[in-house]
Amino acid sequence: MTSPKRIENKEEMTPEYHAMVRQLLESQGYREIMAANLFGHAIKYVPTLPYKQLVAHQMEEELEHFEEVAKIYADLTGDDLLQAISNRFDRVPYPTSWEELAMAQFLYDRAGEFHLREYKTCSYVPYSKIVTKILEEEEGHEGFGEKVVEELSQDPQNRARLQELFEIWLTVAMLSFGRPDTEGNRYAITVGLKTRDSGEVMQDFVNDIKPTMQACNLRFPERDKIGIEMPEGIDLTL
Repeated sequence: MTSPKRIENKEEMTPEYHAMVRQLLESQGYREIMAANLFGHAIKYVPTLPYKQLVAHQMEEELEHFEEVAKIYADLTGDDLLQAISNRFDRVPYPTSWEELAMAQFLYDRAGEFHLREYKTCSYVPYSKIVTKILEEEEGHEGFGEKVVEELSQDPQNRARLQELFEIWLTVAMLSFGRPDTEGNRYAITVGLKTRDSGEVMQDFVNDIKPTMQACNLRFPERDKIGIEMPEGIDLTL
């Protein structure tokens, strides 16, 4: 089987490929700027100076990554990425407590990493390079959220609230992957923009969070209460 052609610039693209890359860059830019917005909004809830410094550092990284994606987007489309996605900022809730920020970091950030891995060998070379850089710099980002959630879960009085927050942010996180088994998924795989269908990535993400769920006495909600389209055979057992 012939490997998909590596694309360096927009002059080499078909209209379909160009539209798909535009969509990918908008989605990536949205995730980066939303992460920065979440951190900036919720830093007032962070209880210690070391954690505040960590959150501030991660917010700065997210903004730098957004800037890099925005440069590629401007070269590809001639448009401003921030303006292009400005109507999407109300799609993700903003944390209202330290506990919620930790849960958002644990699930939303982790889902973003799993999603991004699929583009590490992307056939659009400028995006592939950015993805590799982002993954290296954001490695372990979700670790502090996971740590805090585990610590909070040791107090039985916190468990009902943590379960509530888990169900909210699980849905938000799973939305990061997009709908599985779509024509767009199949096209992106065929031309080498991504490696697998969204449904397969969802399952890997779900499997990855299970050990922490077990440690924290968290459980998956009923499938229909997650509220997103998932593969029919997705395994939500613990």
